[in-house]
Formats: sequence, structure tokens, C-alpha cells
Amino acid sequence: MPVATAIDVHAHYFGVDPPPSSARTALAPTLFVDGPEHGRIMLGDTVFREVTDELWDVAERLRGMDEAGLSHQVISPVPVMMEYAAGAEADPRYAAWVNDSIAAACDRSGGRLIGLGCLPSADLSLAVAELDRCLELGLRGIEIGTRIGDHDLDAPELDALWAACDRTGAAVFVHPIRGGKGVVRRAGQPFDLGLGMLTDTAIAAAAIVFGGVLERYSSLRVAFAHGCGAFPWAYPRLRAAAGIFGSGDPAAGDRMVRRLYADTLVFDDEHLRLLLHRFGPERLLIGSDAPFFRDQMRKSMRSIDDASKSGVLPGDVASGILVRNALEFLGISGDF
Repeated sequence: MPVATAIDVHAHYFGVDPPPSSARTALAPTLFVDGPEHGRIMLGDTVFREVTDELWDVAERLRGMDEAGLSHQVISPVPVMMEYAAGAEADPRYAAWVNDSIAAACDRSGGRLIGLGCLPSADLSLAVAELDRCLELGLRGIEIGTRIGDHDLDAPELDALWAACDRTGAAVFVHPIRGGKGVVRRAGQPFDLGLGMLTDTAIAAAAIVFGGVLERYSSLRVAFAHGCGAFPWAYPRLRAAAGIFGSGDPAAGDRMVRRLYADTLVFDDEHLRLLLHRFGPERLLIGSDAPFFRDQMRKSMRSIDDASKSGVLPGDVASGILVRNALEFLGISGDF
């Protein structure tokens, strides 16, 4: 197994093997490959997204990682797949297919790809059973949305899931859903992608911190995509509001925030300074969202290097701490 020198924890995968017909509805995300380098994610008859072969071709993925200087990458479902799998209309076998496909890609990678699965959530007992099966497949945990069904992440209805993650040591990666749609009052682009996704992530992080999830489950490891969205900037005001309105202990909130992991995909090296201040050097993780931002694996690695050279990040963060952080988040110990 290759020695870990740089680990990207935020990347997505969609296998070319079609889901079983029994697990599909008309709106199930489907991948159509139009040629050796190009494909489309379809929702029914609608093109959801144009994609490149880096999404499904493991060899091409590894080539991009080599060019970027990444030794390993964590692959999770494309968010629209995760959202569909967790929907009330989805057959639980869809989530199982997604997880099998990711595990197979990891097997083909020679140990360089590490997988996170997704869950069916129409029935929480099925979700917990699939979590256990993910771990049996060799996946390190799960990707979930900023809401699960109709529930925010601190809803009592989700306690069984959090308890299972705490019990098993499964890593939890939280990704915004619906591309940020419906979160802010302006619809469309650039508002959904530029503001909605960040706000959606901040609401989910606030629920985890102020809703008592981390207090109840002391071993839980949770990472948030896109630098934890707007949460690092909003936290001081959330903390003040918690003190004024009695919705949480501000000092306890400080301790819980320092348990959250956040990826570095913030598109401005200066923002990394606040992530370092808010979460601490032991909670930063490299993220690229590959393959959805062009050449972002290389850009994410260059960002860390540039931030180290400019003093935004201490040099030891880039040289070793980020790898250790990723391994600890994933629950991987020993030589890797």
C-alpha cells in the first residue's frame, strides 16, 4: 500500500456499472458515457451535469492524483446520488449498489482510493444496517447531507444513526444538498452555489454544535465540506446568540467546534487562516471536490503549498499534520 503523503478527503465517484433495475425509479441518477472522456449524469430525461472520465475511470483518477501530488483520495458518492438514496421514494438497494460500486473502485486502485458510502434513510433501522455493511465492505464511513429526509442533524429522530456512528467509529462527511437551492432568498446562480451551499453547511454545523450531538456522542468524528461553509465566520455571532437566548453553553460550544473537521476548499488562501484559528491545525483536511472543479486537485495542493510559504499556514501543517488529520478522521491507525 502506498505511503500516505497527501490525502484529499473530498472527492466524488460515480461507477459506470448501472444500478439494478429493481433499485431505480424514473428520477434515479444515472451515468451515461458518451465517449472515452465525456459523460452525463441524468435525472430521468434531464441532464443534471456534464462530466469527464475522471468521475468513473479509476486509472484516470489516479493519473490526476499523480499530477497533483496526491498519494490518496477519499471518494464519496456524487451528492445527488446520496440525496436520492436517502429519499423516501428510493429502494434501499440503490444505496447498496452505490456502496458496492465505491468499494470496487477502491479495490481497483491499489489502496490509493478510500471510500465513504451513503445510506437509505426512509427507515432508520435500514440506514444503520447499511452503515454496518459499508464498514464490512472496507469503507471508512459515510457521506450524509446537511439534512436527512425532513430532519436537521440534531433532530432526536437521528439519534440512532449518531449512536451507530459513535459505536462503530465510522467517519461522517457532511455535504450540502440540492446544490444550495432554497437556502437563501435569491434563487439561481451564482447564489445557490456561491451562498446557498455555504449557508446550508453552516446551519448543519450549528445544529451539530448547539444541538448537543457532539456532547452526546464523545467519539463521533464529523467533517464538513467547503471549509464548513459560512460557519467559521458566523460562529462568534452564533455563540453570542446562544449566550443571550440560553440556547447553549458558549464555552461548551467552543469545545465542540474544536472537534469538527473542515476541508480546505475555500478558493482563497487567506480564508485558511480563519479555519486554522477556528478549528485548530489538527482539524484541517485537504479537499478538492474532484472532479467537479476543473484541475482542482492540483489547485488544492498548490493552495496548501502557497499558504505555507506565505505564512498563512505553519509549515508543519502542510508537511505532516494534514496527513495525520485525515488518517485520524478516517479512523486509520498504524502504518499507512
